[in-house]
Amino acid sequence: MAIDGTVFDVPDTPTNAGLFGYPGSPKGTYPAFPKVRLVFLVEAGTHLIIYAFCCSYRMGEKRNALKLLRSINSSILLMWDRGLHSFKMVHAVIKQQGFFTGRLPAYVKFEVVKTLTNGSYLSWIAPDGVSIKKGAKRISVHIIEYVIEDNGTLKTYRLITNLIDVAKFPALILAQDSHQ
Repeated sequence: MAIDGTVFDVPDTPTNAGLFGYPGSPKGTYPAFPKVRLVFLVEAGTHLIIYAFCCSYRMGEKRNALKLLRSINSSILLMWDRGLHSFKMVHAVIKQQGFFTGRLPAYVKFEVVKTLTNGSYLSWIAPDGVSIKKGAKRISVHIIEYVIEDNGTLKTYRLITNLIDVAKFPALILAQDSHQ
């Protein structure tokens, strides 16, 4: 399964403008259409949308993605892109006994706690301030780094996952499946 979001235009009516809102625009200009944010849980192979959440343009994708995790369980591997990375996503999937692989933004750094035989490593993700106040503790995670050539340029990607057994879940397979 994969979780992602998008934004699309809706007709420029007073009702839509009031319900969904307009994007920001440079001073002195007016946006053409109100925008709707859609966050969806999709079956990765067939692209069948399982759940979708439609909301105001100004509501964040991360916050709304969390609402779709109620359908995650131990039979599901959930994938997400770097824009959805957060402690809350990791914690919510684990709480539902699910499994995940998520791309990491370049600015997010992890401590190498233990290097594994395939070159990936174990680390931990720290809770955000709100989660700490609710008693959350850091969570052990597996970090996989890989490089892909794109039009002659080498690009480094990183994944975070709770699939730690490298014999059962080789880093190369997780990287290939996640990137695809």
